[in-house]
Amino acid sequence: MDIIQLLPDSVANQIAAGEVIQRPASVIKELVENAIDAGATHIQVLVCDAGKSSVQVIDDGCGMSDTDARLSFERHATSKIRQATDLFSLHTMGFRGEALASIAAVAQVTLQTRTKDNEVGTRIRIDGSRLVEQEIVSCPVGSNFLVENLFFNIPARRKFLKSNATEMSNITQAFERIVLVYPEINFSLYSNGQEMLNLKASNFHRRIVDVFGKRLNQQLLSVEADTTVCKISGFVGKPESARKKGNHQYFFVNGRYMKHPYFHKAVLTAFDRLLPDGEQVSYFINFTVNPEDIDVNIHPVKTEIKFENEQVIWQILMAAVRDSVGKFSEVTSFDFDTEGKPDIPVFNPHNSNVSIPHIDYNPNYNPFTEQKAAKINITGSQRAAKGWEELFGEMKKTASDKHDEPRLFDMPPSSLSREENISEETLLQNYSDDSPLMQHSARYIFLSLTGGVAIIDQHRASIRVLYEQYMRNLRDRSSHTQKVLFPEVVQFPPSYAASLDSILDELRALGFDITDLGGGSYSVAGIPSGLGGMDAVSLVGDLVAEAFEQGMGATERVHSILAQGLAERAAIPYGEILDEEAMRSLLRQLSQCESLRYTPDGKKIIKIMSDDDFL
Repeated sequence: MDIIQLLPDSVANQIAAGEVIQRPASVIKELVENAIDAGATHIQVLVCDAGKSSVQVIDDGCGMSDTDARLSFERHATSKIRQATDLFSLHTMGFRGEALASIAAVAQVTLQTRTKDNEVGTRIRIDGSRLVEQEIVSCPVGSNFLVENLFFNIPARRKFLKSNATEMSNITQAFERIVLVYPEINFSLYSNGQEMLNLKASNFHRRIVDVFGKRLNQQLLSVEADTTVCKISGFVGKPESARKKGNHQYFFVNGRYMKHPYFHKAVLTAFDRLLPDGEQVSYFINFTVNPEDIDVNIHPVKTEIKFENEQVIWQILMAAVRDSVGKFSEVTSFDFDTEGKPDIPVFNPHNSNVSIPHIDYNPNYNPFTEQKAAKINITGSQRAAKGWEELFGEMKKTASDKHDEPRLFDMPPSSLSREENISEETLLQNYSDDSPLMQHSARYIFLSLTGGVAIIDQHRASIRVLYEQYMRNLRDRSSHTQKVLFPEVVQFPPSYAASLDSILDELRALGFDITDLGGGSYSVAGIPSGLGGMDAVSLVGDLVAEAFEQGMGATERVHSILAQGLAERAAIPYGEILDEEAMRSLLRQLSQCESLRYTPDGKKIIKIMSDDDFL
C-alpha cells in the first residue's frame, strides 16, 4: 500500500510558518519590510497586547491590484524575483514569497489595498489560509494589513509565547533594526494606543540619536571606507563610552540587518588595548557590497549572510575603525594652567654657554668591599655600612626571636578534613574572632583554623554579603537613599519601555531616587547608601541592561538580577588593603549568610586546606 502523500497547502503553510513566523515581532518584520519594498515613505505599526491580539501595519506604498492582493497570500508568490539567478542580484528586503502565506496560515488577516491608478481598492479577509471574503472598498493608496489572534489555530505555539513585556521588547528591537537603516522613511510605533516612537525622515546619525537618546550623540565617531570590494560607513563609540552591558551593536548590509560575529571581532580588534577587559563599545556599521558577492538565502529570517570576500572585508573594517579611533585620539591637548609651574626654557643649539654636565665618580668603588663601603657619606655623616656577614647574622637572630610568636600555619594538628568533607557548620565552628588571619596580595584572606587554613576571596565574599543584604532590602522595602549633588539624566531605548516601570520600581526599592521625565528619559537624584562616588547614570543603565539581557521573569528573578548586579559593583575590589578589623567584619558577615561558599553566579568563595595538604 502506498504511504507517501502530498501535504495539503494549509498544513505546508503552517510548517513553513514555524520557521518564518516565530512571534509577533516576526510578523512586524515581514510586513514592514514588504512596505519598504513597496516604496512607502510613511509606515505606521500598531500593536495590541504585544501583538498577541492584533498587529496592524499601514503604509503609503504602491499598493496592489485585486488580483495581486489575492495571489500575494499563496506560497512562493512574489514580485521580487523571476528566476534562480535573481537571488544573486537582490535589491529588495523580501524575495522568498513565504511571509504572507505563513502569516495567513496561523492568524486571521485582513488586507485593504489600492494602487494610485485605481479609484477603489480591495479588501480581503483570510482565516488560517482559508479565504473568507474579498470585496471592493474605498481606501487610501497603499496597504493596510491587520493580523489578529496570532497562532489561534496552533494552541501549543500560542501557549509558549512569552509575557507581554518580553514580546513587546522583541517587537521594538525588530522595529529598531529596520528604522535605523532607512532613516529617509517616516516611522511610528504604537502600543495599545500609546505612541512609543515617532521618527521623522532624517539622516543616519540623527536617526540613531532619535532612537537611542541624545546622550549617544557625543559618543559617536564617524567611520568611512570606500574600496572596490565594499563601501563601509557608519559610527562607532568612543573608547570612553565603553560598557560591559547595554551596548547598541548593529551591522547592516545593503539595507538589511545582519548578525556577524566575525566582523564583530574586527571592531573589537580595532580597539585593542583601548578598552578595559570585558567592556565593549556601541557601533552602527553599514556595508554596501555587490549583491553577487553575498548570499542572503541561508535562513528564512535572513539575518545570517555569507560574504565571498569575508577576510578582505574584515581587514578593511578593522582598518577603518582603527583609523577613526586614531583621528579621535590625535586631537592635541593644550595645557593653559601654568600658574606655579617651573619655567622650562626652550633649548637653543646656538647658545655657546651650554656645556655638557660633568659627572665625578670613583672607578675603584666596590659596594661589596667593607673598607670601601665605610667611606660612603650617608645623610651628611660618616657611618660604616655593616658587613654582609653581620647583616645576615642579625636576620637569623630576628627570625629566631619571632619563632615563639603564633603564626598562621603553626596550628595544632586535628582531624580537620579536606574541603569536600567539611560542612558549612563545621567551618563556622572552627572560626572565632581570635583566630589568626592575614591578607595576601590584597586579594585573599588567610584564616587559620584548627587543623588547617581557609582561603577567602575578599571580592567574592563581599559580593555574597551585599547580595543577601540587597535581597532582604528588596523583600522588606527597607533601603536608604543617598542623594547625589546634581541629578543626572539617563536615557533608555524604546525596547525597554514595556518592562521599564517594573524594573525601576525595584530599583527604587534598592534605594535609587528615579523620576520619569517622559520620552524615555529619567532623572537619577539618589543612589543606595554606601555607593558614593559611583557614576549614577552608568550604574542605573548597566543594571537595567543586565535585567533585559538576562531575561525578564518572575519578581524573584528580577530581584536576583538587580541585587547581584549592584553587589558586584559595590563589593570590596581586588587590590584594596584591609586592616584586621575590616577582615574580621567581612568574615563575621559572611558567616551569617545563608550560603557562604559560592557567589550568586556560582563562583567559589572559600577554599579549605587541611594540614595534610601542605608539604
